[in-house]
Amino acid sequence: MSQDLFRPFADYLEKEQALAVLQQAVAGADDGEIFFERRRSEALVLDDGRIKNASYDASEGFGLRVVHGDVTGYSHSTEITQAALLRAADTARLAVHDGGGRLADAPKATNRRLYGDQNPMEDAPFAVKIETLKAIDAFCRDLDPRVVQASATISASLQEIEILRPDGQILRDVRPMTRVNVSVIMENNGRRESGSAGGGGRVGLDGLLEPEAWQTKAREALRIATVNLTAEAAPAGVMDIVLGPGWPGILLHEAIGHGLEGDFNRKGSSAFSGLMGQRIAAPGVTVLDDGTIPDRRGSITIDDEGTPSAKNTLIDDGILVGYMQDRQNARLMGVAATGNGRRESYAHAPMPRMTNTYMLGGDSAPGDILSDLKDGIYAVGFGGGQVDITNGKFVFSCTEAYRVRNGIIGAPLKGVTLIGDGATALKHIRAIGDDMALDPGMGNCGKQGQWVPVGVGQPTMMIGGLTIGGAAA
Repeated sequence: MSQDLFRPFADYLEKEQALAVLQQAVAGADDGEIFFERRRSEALVLDDGRIKNASYDASEGFGLRVVHGDVTGYSHSTEITQAALLRAADTARLAVHDGGGRLADAPKATNRRLYGDQNPMEDAPFAVKIETLKAIDAFCRDLDPRVVQASATISASLQEIEILRPDGQILRDVRPMTRVNVSVIMENNGRRESGSAGGGGRVGLDGLLEPEAWQTKAREALRIATVNLTAEAAPAGVMDIVLGPGWPGILLHEAIGHGLEGDFNRKGSSAFSGLMGQRIAAPGVTVLDDGTIPDRRGSITIDDEGTPSAKNTLIDDGILVGYMQDRQNARLMGVAATGNGRRESYAHAPMPRMTNTYMLGGDSAPGDILSDLKDGIYAVGFGGGQVDITNGKFVFSCTEAYRVRNGIIGAPLKGVTLIGDGATALKHIRAIGDDMALDPGMGNCGKQGQWVPVGVGQPTMMIGGLTIGGAAA
């Protein structure tokens, strides 16, 4: 790790000063730490041939946490001084009350690195980024004269974190993030439809700015818009569904993943609470949360408590075998932390969150799965969705879907929404393809007002009996 790049708080506080404050704050508590963060980000947006936005943001601060039982005291500040630290400690200390806790063991350190630590904003000059955005716009319009609007975004950020533990241990991570997005609106005979594509990860910008990379995204955006121009109104009713590989794993993430986070299960509010060791999915269904995949958007070398990320099996051949845990919920449930304690920034306390959540592939050929679909929907693109953690009920909108009859893919559909509940959907999985794929690197996950980057993935699979919300029966 580059020491020139990463000296986040040495200029503000001596370690001994900060440690003394932290140790006093956690006296009689079960856990706690000081989380320092510096973040820099850049975003450039071209819309309809003009630069609409060019922003650069920088922030830094700390959060001090004290944990006693199931109570958390948390205070944060953008002022990194001894005085601010003392004020934060006084506030967080209120969670301890009479004390009596035993300080939990510190997380184990790791020398593993899953991504580079170079600043991706420095990978290309500002002028090159602007010219790339203009080239994307021109490329889209040249490809198809029906393009009436094109938008492109280049974004990059660098997050540097440092965690100070009460025993004096310091854990560090430097996390780059980049992404390029392309969106188009096409018009034909008075009808307008949109399409978008994008992706990135914890990689440099240079590869994403290569023409081959962004032209692939532009062609995909135009392909989706072209499909939607001929889309018919979706049917309504209960149907079998085939989900495509990769990004459709967002349904798995929302409808099932959140229900397997430790806090919901400790409190008994998840649809999967109390089911450890029981069958919750069809045979062959194996679901993992893996924060250790190099360069992926959802990967983290260590989580935001300092625990090394891990490859955690949640469902094994249909049997529930694990939850995703941060330190607090793991301790209260008598299990080990899994490296899933994440926070949006120094202004937020950590909680159990997903990293890269995906289903392993099966042994069926995707073409065979589609051939077995007699009358249903083939969904390959998803937009927004909602889920109720307490019962697992979800509603998802599709951005690309097709009607299938007797195994033949027919007309594209618009207005498709999938309605169901995660627990039932898991048991109604009828076929799992051998084509597991991860998404292109564009996921964000929200929970209790906090947003973190995530990854999803799955193979082609068939789910029986989902409700389709559409326009006609």
